Amino acid sequence: MAKPRLQPGPDHPITITPTGSRVTVTAGGRVVADTTSALTLQEANYPPVQYVPLSDVDPALISATDHQTYCPYKGEASYWSLPEADNAVWGYQDPHDAVAEIKGHVAFYPDKAEVRIADRTAAS
Repeated sequence: MAKPRLQPGPDHPITITPTGSRVTVTAGGRVVADTTSALTLQEANYPPVQYVPLSDVDPALISATDHQTYCPYKGEASYWSLPEADNAVWGYQDPHDAVAEIKGHVAFYPDKAEVRIADRTAAS
């Protein structure tokens, strides 16, 4: 059975904009990511999510897992674990066209890593 594929619109808007500030991600007392190229994805009424370029994530601190989920608006999500947290990081390696900008970027669960934008803590 085919998975549903939905388009963002007035009832479920999705915007992606450059964050425009330095974003750092820490977990277990270590810097996992540090970038000035993050994207802020705002989906419907959910808290904004920082998507960090995978190239700005320390490859020694993440490991790919077999876990996957599906979002009808974004596509199939792949997951990575941090040393202290399984499936703490997700990303869309082949996102739907409406969110193509997040290809090559990953996001972090706020309860498993701390995401900071410049001098403030981000929701995710």
